[in-house]
Amino acid sequence: MTDTLNRSHTSAPAFDPADGVRAYDLDREYVFHSWSAQGALKPFVVAGAAGCDVYTYDGETYLDFSSQLVNTNIGHSHPKVVEAIQRQAAQLATVAPSHAALVRGEAAHRIVEKAGPGFSKVFFTNGGADAIENAIRMARLTTHKHKVLSTYRSYHGNTGAAIAATGDWRRMPNEYAYGHVHFFGPFTYRSEFYSESPEQECERALRHLERTIVAEGPGTIAAILLESVPGTAGIFAPPVGYLEGVRAIADKYGIVWIADEVMAGFGRTGDWFAWQNETINPNRATPDLIAFAKGVNSGYVPVGGVVMSPSIAAAFDERVFPGGLTYSGHPLAAASIVASIDAMTEEGIVENAKMIGEQHLGPALRALAEKHPMIGDVRGLGVFWALDLVTDRATREPVGADVINRLKAELMARKVLPFAADNRIHVVPPCIVTPEQVAVAMQAYDGAFTAVAQN
Repeated sequence: MTDTLNRSHTSAPAFDPADGVRAYDLDREYVFHSWSAQGALKPFVVAGAAGCDVYTYDGETYLDFSSQLVNTNIGHSHPKVVEAIQRQAAQLATVAPSHAALVRGEAAHRIVEKAGPGFSKVFFTNGGADAIENAIRMARLTTHKHKVLSTYRSYHGNTGAAIAATGDWRRMPNEYAYGHVHFFGPFTYRSEFYSESPEQECERALRHLERTIVAEGPGTIAAILLESVPGTAGIFAPPVGYLEGVRAIADKYGIVWIADEVMAGFGRTGDWFAWQNETINPNRATPDLIAFAKGVNSGYVPVGGVVMSPSIAAAFDERVFPGGLTYSGHPLAAASIVASIDAMTEEGIVENAKMIGEQHLGPALRALAEKHPMIGDVRGLGVFWALDLVTDRATREPVGADVINRLKAELMARKVLPFAADNRIHVVPPCIVTPEQVAVAMQAYDGAFTAVAQN
């Protein structure tokens, strides 16, 4: 492994504190933030970043255990990716999607190789939400059906069909797209099926899915859309056999299986794609379409896409695909993808994520749970973990927002950037994180939980 994986916690470069004040003032005067009531916002001002570290204008260094929005898988400012973007900008900064560009083809080739047998082409988008939009469109056009099934515990993006497919509260003010049906997926810790084991949860969840399909009418259902490992909804891997069962049900009723890998893909679970993980999918049940974004280039340039099976791609050999984007396969994004995938391959970054999860992060989080009764459940893979926080382990009642806010404040005070969702703290560092950085972060988590429990 290269020095990228061995960089320790570093001191912040020198920045002008006055620039930090100006950055905050400009933000509050002119920037409208997503998912927020604007009046009370006090955004954290970032000056720079490298590896797993984020720097402020006043000289502080924070360990980024949020990976921003769980997307900086290769870490911040990876030199090979930065250089590739700079080189591409000098050669060909932009080009219409109707033309061929070497870097775009190289990016698609690498993605298809990592997806493996069963995939042939890539349709590039600007991000994860429009990857979902176009995957849904492909499913509808190839099946000649219109409904899309997705789970209540899910997040698929903030565009028309993607937000309607989302299961959480964010879809409710935004339900303008048609043809969306929700069902309950498996979640052993908070089972909707009164299950007492992963095996029961799998069997009952699959039965529930099939009954939903029958009740809705198989002749109306184009796609089953699933996060291979749900992310924002709680990072809970499906029990063994569930994805294989979904594949069988989809085949039985002529339905397209769309794997949403926007957050879980490209190293996050210790695999190139989460559906390839042997723990949750040992028989390698394969989806028809894969939506990706985030970790494919760690968000250095906005990009996403859909990896297509040969049959779905061939459906548009003789008829026009009615969709496109001005920046589809943008050369700067494509260059960042090529450099990211090559660096992750050459430097063993996906393998590092797997090792960190198995040998360091997983054991450390479970030890943390033994010490702090507030932690009701620890679950995850690779560098994709969640702490499900409860007021009582017996009842599993979730903690309130006040507890989460205090934990976030305590972690920030200890120079760790957290990721929080509902009653959970998600522990999601970049895939390049080192054992030493995990140890530093775990001391901060321990101290934060201790402080909150005492108040």
